Parts: sequence; C-alpha cells; structure tokens
Amino acid sequence: MSKPTSSAPSLDSLKRSREQDLEQRPVEEKEEPSAAAEPATEAISPWHPSQFPDGGKDALLCLLGTFCALYCSFGWLNCVGVFQSYYQANQLRDYSPSTIAWISSCEIFVMFFPGPIVGFFIDNYGPRWVLVFGSFFHVFGIMMTSLCKEYWQFVLAQGICSPLGLNCIFTCATSSITTWFFKKRGAAFGIMAAGSGLGGIIFPIMTTHLIPKIGYGWTMRVAAFMILGLLIIANLTIKSRLPPRPRQFELRVFWEPFTDIRFVMTTASSFLFFLGLFIPINFIETQALAGGMSRRLATYLIPILNSASIFGRIIPGILADKVGRFNMQMVMSFFAGILVLALALPASGNAAFIAFAALYGFASGAYVSLAPAQIAFISKVEQIGVRTGVLFSAVSFAGLAGSPIAGAIVIRDHGKFDGLSIFAGVLLLAGATMFVFTRQVVAGWKIFVKI
Repeated sequence: MSKPTSSAPSLDSLKRSREQDLEQRPVEEKEEPSAAAEPATEAISPWHPSQFPDGGKDALLCLLGTFCALYCSFGWLNCVGVFQSYYQANQLRDYSPSTIAWISSCEIFVMFFPGPIVGFFIDNYGPRWVLVFGSFFHVFGIMMTSLCKEYWQFVLAQGICSPLGLNCIFTCATSSITTWFFKKRGAAFGIMAAGSGLGGIIFPIMTTHLIPKIGYGWTMRVAAFMILGLLIIANLTIKSRLPPRPRQFELRVFWEPFTDIRFVMTTASSFLFFLGLFIPINFIETQALAGGMSRRLATYLIPILNSASIFGRIIPGILADKVGRFNMQMVMSFFAGILVLALALPASGNAAFIAFAALYGFASGAYVSLAPAQIAFISKVEQIGVRTGVLFSAVSFAGLAGSPIAGAIVIRDHGKFDGLSIFAGVLLLAGATMFVFTRQVVAGWKIFVKI
C-alpha cells in the first residue's frame, strides 16, 4: 500500500513563500517601521509671522472697533484738564486745586494699575465679556458723574468707576489688535491711537460748548450716550484671532520682571517722567486763565495739545525704527522737560500758551508709543504683555501723586504757577536723565548705536 501524500507544506516551501511575500510587499509597507521612527512635523505656531492675516474683513473690523475703543477711553482721559478748571470755578469751588486734582489723579491711577489683572482675565476668557464689563462701568460712571454734587461722589464716579471701565476697554483693544497684524502692526497701532487723539479733540470742545447751553448734567449724559454708541460698535467688532489660553494666576509672574536690571532701570526712568507728565496737561487751562487768557480761548488749549499728540505718537515711533527706541525716548523726554522750563515757566501771553500746548502735546505723546516698544526691546516675546502691564501699573502710582503735589505747590505760592512749572520740568528732566543711564545699562556708552 502506498503512503499517502501529506498536505502540510515543507519547511523549505515556507521559507520560499516568506521571501516572496517580502519581495511583493509595497514599498510603503517595508518602510513603515522607519517612517514611524521619524518625528512628526510640528504645527506652525499661530504667533508665527506667516499666520497673521494683516488684513481682511475681520481684521479691519477689529481695527475699526479698537479706534472707537481708544476714542472712548484715552480720548476721554485726555480731557481731564477741562474738568480741573471747571470744578475749581463751579461745583467744587470751596476745595483747593490740590484736593480737586485727586479726582483726575485717581482716574489716571485706576486707568493703568489693574492692567496685569485685566490682561489675565482676557488671556483666560477672551476679550468679549471683559469688554462688556468695561463698557458698562465706563458709561455708568459718566452717568453717575452727571448727578454728582459732593466731592466724594466725584471721586467714586469719575475717579474710580469710569476709569475701571477705561482700563478694561483699553486692554481689550490693544491685546486683540495684536493678534491680527504683524507686518502692518505699526500702521494698525497708529490708526488705533488716532482714535484717542480724535477723542481728545472732540470731548473738550464738546463739553465746553454744551455746558453753557444745556448744563453740566446733560452735557455729561450726551457724552455718555455718544460713548455708548461707539462702544456698541467696539463690542460687535473687537475679537481676538486666537482662542483663550487658560493659565493659573501666579503673583510671581508680576515680580519676575524686577529681577532684570534693564527693566528696573526702564521702570524707574518712566516713574520719574510719569510723575511730571500729566501736570502741565491737567493745569494748562487753569494756568492760562491765571495768565490773562480769555476763558473762550483757554478751552481750546487741551484740543490743541491733543491734536499735536497724534503726531507725537506716530512720527517719533517711525523715527525710532531707524535710530532706536531708547535713543528716541531720551531725546523726546529732554525736549518735554526743556519746553516746560523754557516756555511754560515764563509764559505770559496767548501765543506762548498756544505754542506750549502744541509742542508739549507732541513731546508728551511720544512716551505712550515708545514705552511699550522699549519693553519689547529688552524682553522675550512671551514676556512683553506681562512686562508692559507691570510697567504701567508701577508708573500709575506716579500719575496718582503728581497732580495733587502740583496743586499743593500752587496753594503754597498763592495761586502762582512758577513753582508748579519748575516741579514738573525738573521731574521730566530727571526722567530723561535716568533714560540716559538706562541706555548705558542696556548697550553701554556707545553713542552711535541703534537701541
């Protein structure tokens, strides 16, 4: 009987079959292990320059919204000098200029101090609800100011409530527009800043012309309704291109910048300069009236100053790209201090006060645009936002103290403004001198260096 043939494959046939399978396998299957070993291509960061649209409908709408936001925030803040003069002659005439100046000083302080905290909420929740919150408090504060009769009411409504909203509006605008523009960021910031300059022109003229016609209360309400309309546009158009980046609140983040000597020197320079910066702005109308200028003409000094500040924010910024941020800040700071001592101190006629308003507006406007650029120069990209907020929080204490001290000097000098001008001018020059030493810390004593 013959032996049956086995159906199981032999060992040799299995080897040959395995070799044929390997030869016939697709190339991508053979290379699969090595492909898996290679790292995956990293996604491009949304902060990469190529990811910024630098235009388009959403970007332009956001730019429109930030223009309206700056008109309502910094534009309103820029007319504090009008209220200093008006309150001295009307509702608060029984109070000293130094006491009245605490209203505008609180306004400046609250406008800048909460910046890092507001920025934290924007990072975690986005700008929408922070902007709604700020819009409500700003409009509500002005409406309540229209009803104020007592000094403490003005402090609460105009000095605390309204500027708390101002800070939220301003921070939302600046943080949102940054996410849409990179190559054209300078132009975008210039257009946005022009809103504050325009508001600083319109609001003083509007208030001084409406108060005699419809009264103080309704003038403030008209201003509040105008601001409400513009803030509705801002709330509908301002948004961030990037989603919120939730993070824990850590106090050390706000102290870490002070471990960098360059930041410490920049902050110290800004503190001295800021201490004197708002004094001429707050008292220019009162000083001009004391110098013999008619009230009708004096009411135009603040609009003239704010008109010139538009150019002061744009032109020095453009020049700073060529000669350096610290170099330009140094020059403009010395210019501001010299103007106060050489022009405001001996001023005695209409022409002198008008010339000072225009020139000082140009010189003082430069600080607002150059200070963040200085911080950006000495910081890593991820540090710029926090460090800028910490800088303005620190200098807000200078803004709080400057005007009341200046008002006390006027009282001591029995209504004369020479001491006030000397005080402001010396502080501005001290800040400018500190900027010189700050530049030395950053780059040494090399003169012809762009920094």
